[in-house]
Amino acid sequence: MSLRSNLLCLFIASMATAALAQNPSAPLTIVVPYPAGGPLDTSAHIVADGATQLGTIKVENKPGAGGTTGANEVAKAPKTGNQILMGAVATHAVNPWLQKNFPYNALKDFKPIALVARTPNVLVINADQAAKLGIRTTPDLVQYLKKNPDQVKYGSGGNGSIGHISAEMFKSLTNTKMGHTPFQGSKPALAALESGQVLMVFDNLASALPQIKSGKLLALGVTTLSSDEALPKVPSINDSVQGFNVSTWFGLFAPASLPDADARRYAAAFSSAMHSPAGLAKFKKMGITPEELTLDGFAQFVRSENSKYEFLIRAAKIKID
Repeated sequence: MSLRSNLLCLFIASMATAALAQNPSAPLTIVVPYPAGGPLDTSAHIVADGATQLGTIKVENKPGAGGTTGANEVAKAPKTGNQILMGAVATHAVNPWLQKNFPYNALKDFKPIALVARTPNVLVINADQAAKLGIRTTPDLVQYLKKNPDQVKYGSGGNGSIGHISAEMFKSLTNTKMGHTPFQGSKPALAALESGQVLMVFDNLASALPQIKSGKLLALGVTTLSSDEALPKVPSINDSVQGFNVSTWFGLFAPASLPDADARRYAAAFSSAMHSPAGLAKFKKMGITPEELTLDGFAQFVRSENSKYEFLIRAAKIKID
């Protein structure tokens, strides 16, 4: 074969590979594996609107199975699909250890692009109900639960959600008993809390903050080891329940097949959108400070979180309902 023929074959092969990796005519889509209106959905719209150098970016909500449905779609997407996942602690660190025959490999099937935010969960109860029951602190709640085993339920954003895991860890560490009512996302869980359908909810701070500030919900404690600047007077649950330490995080993931050059381009664009004046102002309204980790740094963080929750879930013997 002539040199010219060899070069032509190499060129055609390289173009075919590029076509498989990217489809420039199709818009980039951020898949949010949770219902619309939550912090992940809002954050996806912020970065989609801000990353103008990547062209028009669509946001699609594909909830189900605690985030697994949407995450699996992106993991198995064709290389020309142009899909990015707004993944979270549940999709990449928690769910893989809760479900048998899990449909994707959280570490091998994705390429971490950028960590968007880390935020504590907060333990909240209905303010009016708290007043009636005499619950003002986490120790008050623990005392009430011990006196009334299996008499109340807690709500969560779904089986396998970080709110579910937080509550099961709380039960294990406090030796208390209560039932679980899962909902499709944090909004209906908080609505059930306000109506008195459930006694308590562990929700991420960005989602629960408006109701806390309005006085509808009482925040008993945050799930991280120290207080959060958004709720400086609310103590850490760990102050009274030793060993309790959970946080919500979420970030952008591409399918593992995305070329490194495109991953770097996406990471730069999304990071710029997050830290632009407009992006920072929008995140501030949510009570969120955008993170700095991208690519390898984010990948190391995800591996660490995946290992952490494997240990916690097995030690606490947590199972989805």
